[in-house]
Amino acid sequence: MQGRLTFFIISTFPYRNYIEQLLAQVDLAEPSQIVGENSAGLTLGLDNWWGLLVRVIIALALLFIGWIVAIVLARVTRSILKRLRLDEWLSQFLGENESLRNLSLTAILSGVVFWIIFLLGVVAFLDALRLTIVSQPLNAFLNQIFTFLPKLGVAILLLDLAWVVATISKMLVTQSARSLNLDRSLPLESGKEDTPEGTPTMSVAEMLGNTLYWFVFLFFLPLILGVLNLEGSLQPVQNLLNDILGTLPFILKAVIIAIVGWFIARIVRSLVINLMTSMGIQRIGQRLGLGQASLGESLATVIGTIIYVLILIPTAIASLEALQIQAITAPATAMLNEVLTALPRIFTAAIILILAYVIGRFVAEMVQNFLQTIGFDQVLVWLGIESLPATAVEPAERPAHWRQPSEVVGIVTLVGTMFFGAIAAVDVLDIPALTAFVSALMIILGRVLVGILILAVGLYFANLAFRILAASGTSQARFLGQAARIAIMTFVGAMALQHMGVATSIVNLAFGLLFGSIAVAIALAFGLGCRGIAAAQVEEWIALLKGRNSNPE
Repeated sequence: MQGRLTFFIISTFPYRNYIEQLLAQVDLAEPSQIVGENSAGLTLGLDNWWGLLVRVIIALALLFIGWIVAIVLARVTRSILKRLRLDEWLSQFLGENESLRNLSLTAILSGVVFWIIFLLGVVAFLDALRLTIVSQPLNAFLNQIFTFLPKLGVAILLLDLAWVVATISKMLVTQSARSLNLDRSLPLESGKEDTPEGTPTMSVAEMLGNTLYWFVFLFFLPLILGVLNLEGSLQPVQNLLNDILGTLPFILKAVIIAIVGWFIARIVRSLVINLMTSMGIQRIGQRLGLGQASLGESLATVIGTIIYVLILIPTAIASLEALQIQAITAPATAMLNEVLTALPRIFTAAIILILAYVIGRFVAEMVQNFLQTIGFDQVLVWLGIESLPATAVEPAERPAHWRQPSEVVGIVTLVGTMFFGAIAAVDVLDIPALTAFVSALMIILGRVLVGILILAVGLYFANLAFRILAASGTSQARFLGQAARIAIMTFVGAMALQHMGVATSIVNLAFGLLFGSIAVAIALAFGLGCRGIAAAQVEEWIALLKGRNSNPE
């Protein structure tokens, strides 16, 4: 009954075939080992039981020994790796990354050693039990591991070699860059002393060293992937490396051209500034009003910066052409060529403006001195805007920003000269829109200036008429003088506004309405105030007509 139950359980178990194969590995198939020759069929012999027990004990012993050896070798591996400071090297290699900070390569490698040795013990355990169906997959797995281990060792050696070469290269490049003072010559300013994380800004030497450091690893990466037979990952990396190596000579050529041109530009700029300073051009610039107070830097520095830019533009063109990347170099080179072509016109226009400024200052000083000599500063008194000189405000008592009329005329002369120079300069630049704008502005300012002159002349004659009428001695002399002054100023104001072109139609309409209303007012006043006189005169005319009609002789 019990045998039937066992047979039923085994037959209904889903892994029945697998269990039957395992049982077949045990030497129960041989009748001489299972039962005696005179047995009834189901009783096992003591020898067979003893042999099976011995195999189980040996298998367990092998498993225990494998476990002990795995623990010992794992601890030895952990101790060796700790002495080698593998985790510290890994943290330096990967950087201070929060996600990788808790990663322990020592624990991982010691765990791998433990499980490999323990799997060997498990295989020995299964072989001792003659369970080859279970041990064969494990043997195949371990064979693959031990076949891959030499490749992994070579890859690790190549990685170590790459790290050594990269570290030495980084150290050499960093020290060379610092010895050349590239950190001072090419500062990397971020606008703040420290980054938001609190780490200082990376210098040029460190940037170059880190770039070369990772390039060395990139060059070793195809070798490492090739040793590991990772063909799928090797091909993209190889293509990337080929592209980099293909463009690297052009990049190096462009960088060398840019650095050499930059050094030459800096040297020439320093020479020009020192030469100009020794020649005393600073004093000339201060005389022309181009000193430190007006531009914030000396004229020598301005000229040196211009020379610096002139050298850098062809340097940039040569660097871009050395890259041989048409998508980038073609538009950039075309733009720089246009700038370089326009530079002569720009310099010519600048020279014209400088000459106009110099001539304008000279003419303005002459005009100012001449007007001061003839007493033009009293023009406000002549026009009646200020009181007589006896009661006028003394120059020492005037505000600091007060300018004499002669100074104002000198400034107007300087501005006018500069405008003529600006017209010539924009003609040289050959920019039609700018030329039209400057010409139109010049016309408008000329009209405004003429309008101001008309107002000044009208104000003079209005005050003159007021003084003449007020001095006549009649009873209504001041009233007539004020009326004459207002009439003249109104007429002159309309003329000035019309000449300036300020709402011409509105000015004409207002002027016509004003004089029309004055005429109507005079007519109404005359008509309403002289009705009796007009009636008597009309009656007299009628009587005369009647008398003539009654005496036809």
